[in-house]
Amino acid sequence: MSGRDKNPQVSSLEQQQKGDMEQDQWELHRLMERNISEIHQSKRRENLYPTQIRKTNDMLQNFTQLLLLQKPCPRGWETLLWKSWHKYKEEERGHLIEIQNLFCPSQEIQKKPQLVVLEGAFGIGKSTLARQVRRAWEEGQLYRDRFQHVFYFSCRELAQCKQLSLAELIAKDQTVPAAPIREILSHPEKLLFILDGIDEPAWVLEDKNPKFCLHWSQTQPVHTLLGSLLGKSVLPQASLLLTARTTDLKKFIPSLGQPRWVEVLGFSKSGRKEYIYKYFREEREAMAAFNLVQSNPVLSTLCEVPWVSWLVCTCLKQQMDRGEDPSLTSQTTTELYLKYLSQALSGHALGNQLRALCSLAAEGICQRRTLFSERDFQMQGLADDDVATFLKIGILQKHPVSLSYSFAHLYLQEFFAAMSYVLENNVPRHGYMSVYRTVEALKEVYGRHDLFEAPTVRFLFGLSGKRGIREMQNIFACSLLQKTGLYLQRYILKETQHHQPDTLVLLHCLYETQDGDLPTDVMYIFQGTRVHAPVDMLHPVFQKSINHLVVQTDVELMVVTFCIKFCHHVKRLQLNACGQQGHTLAAPSMVLSRWTPITNTTWQVLFSTLEFTGSLQELDLSGNPLSQYAVQSLCSTLRCPGCQLRTLWLVNCGLTFSHCADLAPVLSASSSLTELDLQLNDLGDLGVRLLCQWLRIPACKLRILRLDLAPLSDPVIMELRALQTENPQLLISSTWKPHVMVPTKNPGGEEMGDSLTSFKQQRLQSEHRHMEPLGTEDDFLDQSLVTTEVIDRERNLYRVQFPVDGSYHCPNIGLSFVVTRAVTIEIGFCAWSQHLDKTPLQDSHMVVGPLFDIKAEQGAVAAVYLPHFVDLQEGQVDTSWFHVAHFQGHGMVLEVPAKVEQGYTVLENPSFSPMGVLLRIMPAVRNFIPITSVTLIYYYLNLQDVTLHLYLIPNDWTIQKAIDEQEMGFQFVRIHKPPPVDSLYIGSRYIVSASKNLEIIPKELELCYRSPRESQLFSEISVGRMDSEIKLHIREKKNGNLKWEALLKPGDLRPAQPMISTVHKDAPTLPHFVDQHREQLVARVTSVDPLLDKLHGLVLSEEQYEAVRAEATTQDKMWKLFSFSRSWTRVCKEQVYRALEKTHPYLIMDLLGRSGDVFVGSSHLSG
Repeated sequence: MSGRDKNPQVSSLEQQQKGDMEQDQWELHRLMERNISEIHQSKRRENLYPTQIRKTNDMLQNFTQLLLLQKPCPRGWETLLWKSWHKYKEEERGHLIEIQNLFCPSQEIQKKPQLVVLEGAFGIGKSTLARQVRRAWEEGQLYRDRFQHVFYFSCRELAQCKQLSLAELIAKDQTVPAAPIREILSHPEKLLFILDGIDEPAWVLEDKNPKFCLHWSQTQPVHTLLGSLLGKSVLPQASLLLTARTTDLKKFIPSLGQPRWVEVLGFSKSGRKEYIYKYFREEREAMAAFNLVQSNPVLSTLCEVPWVSWLVCTCLKQQMDRGEDPSLTSQTTTELYLKYLSQALSGHALGNQLRALCSLAAEGICQRRTLFSERDFQMQGLADDDVATFLKIGILQKHPVSLSYSFAHLYLQEFFAAMSYVLENNVPRHGYMSVYRTVEALKEVYGRHDLFEAPTVRFLFGLSGKRGIREMQNIFACSLLQKTGLYLQRYILKETQHHQPDTLVLLHCLYETQDGDLPTDVMYIFQGTRVHAPVDMLHPVFQKSINHLVVQTDVELMVVTFCIKFCHHVKRLQLNACGQQGHTLAAPSMVLSRWTPITNTTWQVLFSTLEFTGSLQELDLSGNPLSQYAVQSLCSTLRCPGCQLRTLWLVNCGLTFSHCADLAPVLSASSSLTELDLQLNDLGDLGVRLLCQWLRIPACKLRILRLDLAPLSDPVIMELRALQTENPQLLISSTWKPHVMVPTKNPGGEEMGDSLTSFKQQRLQSEHRHMEPLGTEDDFLDQSLVTTEVIDRERNLYRVQFPVDGSYHCPNIGLSFVVTRAVTIEIGFCAWSQHLDKTPLQDSHMVVGPLFDIKAEQGAVAAVYLPHFVDLQEGQVDTSWFHVAHFQGHGMVLEVPAKVEQGYTVLENPSFSPMGVLLRIMPAVRNFIPITSVTLIYYYLNLQDVTLHLYLIPNDWTIQKAIDEQEMGFQFVRIHKPPPVDSLYIGSRYIVSASKNLEIIPKELELCYRSPRESQLFSEISVGRMDSEIKLHIREKKNGNLKWEALLKPGDLRPAQPMISTVHKDAPTLPHFVDQHREQLVARVTSVDPLLDKLHGLVLSEEQYEAVRAEATTQDKMWKLFSFSRSWTRVCKEQVYRALEKTHPYLIMDLLGRSGDVFVGSSHLSG
């Protein structure tokens, strides 16, 4: 290989100096005064930046804003500095920032920082972000007022150069503007150098020019030049942006000062969605891909890493291009790449060629190369046709400038290299010598202490597991030795015995295996006991204290909780959000701290991973605000047979009586839970009484319940005492002791202060949600169905009698009451127009919900939940804009609600009059208020001429009811389809279209609010004879974005039945649905337990409930359930129907469609 091949990035200036050594110093300076752009043009053919050349769907083009966490210290130091970490104020411990604030002053640094370090796991988006900073600056979107010149350098590429001058370094940036070097350097405070992957090369960046004696034309070793930049002996006023994986930068940058530490955390949930929608050109494909990812918690979590999002999208795109339905069940990044490869190679016989490409990838990793020439491929025995095939299927891509090639993604090369090592170690005659050579090669590239951080090593662990070996055998059509892969894993572990790798990266490697054996062996580190294993678990790495870990991302949380399940000695798990320390747990335990916000997605990841808990017996979530969704996810986990949690601490989690509706049934459903702590929560009398009802059930195994007794009323205290008398084994106490407060000493033994105030502040920040229904969908519900009397159907006037105190909710209407005693309430529905038109508020306020006329005895209602259709999850609406309008005899009064939640506005101790929810707005922003909406489809069936009516309206039940009644009057029947997923906007216009050339009048619909008494806008669609399925679409007019689609099949249509206007008590009884379809229900119901839970206490007694559950098979359970039907009244059968409709909606729709049944039941408040 020639010198040029060895060092492809030698600058043109350096070549000129070598070719003309007799020129004097004046000539050298004259050359340096030439425009940098001239030097750059002469170098363009040799300067290689593969990471900047991507395909159309590359991550850089699909760039989405990443989560950035600014912190006072690098990753990993939080645990080392645990003794003093709690002294930081919460905002100083870490807070999310935007990309434009990287170089802005902060509370801890009042002046603008000159050095920013972006750190994070591999693939999290550091390099993408660094390139985006420079590109955004070029486009005038970022830092234009701060920097005149921004230079981007890949340290992986710079490391291939031996010597450079400062001028040559600047010339290496491909997009540097045409300006003399003196002019560029005349304002160093206006320069930004981006050094991407500063920790990748094996160098020490020392500052050897302390007296600023270096001239910009003087060449020197690259690592010395960079050390001088970092040490500020060269351009001391310039700013630097570094990206790095490792946290110990001091070891190779001795002169590193006090940088701003920013951790890149990957995509947020909305960021994942944005990326997917940017990747797919067809919006239908994007919607399908996003829905699939969202339905899989593991896949959704993995996609917070940008390159994994790219990989997932690529796999799904491969399937869609082949006309397949998208499907992906991979649990790890290794499995995702194996899936990608098997799909890409489908139909191609490339066994030997694939091995050769793996070998080339490994050679490139060892030489730190990402670009390959045609000669490189020839040396591996790959012909031009082979290269063309790999280009065609997307594994390789061609570099447009240098006529070289690279893998489609950097981590794809790392993956191929890992496969090469697995294949190389599968030669029996080599014995274990090949394993030794492999590990030595990896240590040479990554260093012994950074082995677990290397993507290649992580992929090696995944490929050496049982699943990885099996998939590789299928891809390469060969037999692989499982024991060799296991030996490779354990030998890598052994080689780290004198070093202490980062715990999280080690656990990541264990997670990739998805096998129980290796994690079980390694997780004995928590126990500190010697076990019989090929790896000595007492060497220093395994003695490192990892009882406390900081997990900043959902991926890290998923990885850690997965590994904890294999640690048979860890009995307790504690999660501390936002740096809040909980009470001290006795060892052996695991404490996870998180400085970034915990979202519903986070809770879903944690609880889904803990459905099988292994030896874990205690879970402490104290101090973490729990949303309704989080509590529901927790309860679902507690019901799982594999969950063996005995103790649950939920101290100061922002729980209210509505959360008790989900928690209470678990008390009897969990087979293991014996201790529950609910102190420092506003459960109230209603919540505690709900708990008491379930504590009385014999199946409840709870033995210790801790509550705040002081706020409870005397009757509730008496009820608790009576409950203890009935069950002497149950202890109910209110003991706020130090063991559930912030400890007086932290794990390091240092004194700490009381943080009860912090607990209270967190409780104020807790996310509340409305109480979910406990029974059917159609009436007011508490623990039993409350029937509703129709007073005057024409006037929409109803009466409901609540027999006892409690909370009652009507799901269809969205109206809820919390009552303090038995009470009768009258509910009427009014038109806004007859009240609001008489006030001056039409221009300043917007109607966002129904108008109710409620009458109730004063003082009997503690709270009322009034529905609204504003979408708060978009974050665009301030809840202070909400008011409840009361229309009284003397005029109108606006009341500020006690709280505003998604879908609800809450009034406490309300007074009643015609009332509804208004939103205060400026007219100019009316069209920018996001709302939840529904689509209604009705059809009139004539075999030769099918006509559809399509409505797009705000999610207001009174409007839906008015449309239903009008359409039914014309013998139109409704087809139930899902509503739009995304929020829409009042006043926006939407285009209706279909997959076939149908007549649609009008094609354009405006989303607007019209009173239920007004005619609503709709599109009439003439289908003709419907003998095949059609798709309906609604797109935003201004940009064409798809907002909703529905598939209509001929089976969705059935002949309209004669209307039944009123159901009288003496009306002839038709065979009930559950009687007509008994055999089908027995054969086709797939999940009986959720059905039983909805019938328990309403239709089934405790004995009947247990008798059905005791049956062995699903069909036996259903036959047993129907054996009790002889005693069911028609109301009971209706409740069974509603429960089936809730748990098996598609089965019920299919049975209704087959028979054309009309369900005749009792009158309900919902329409």
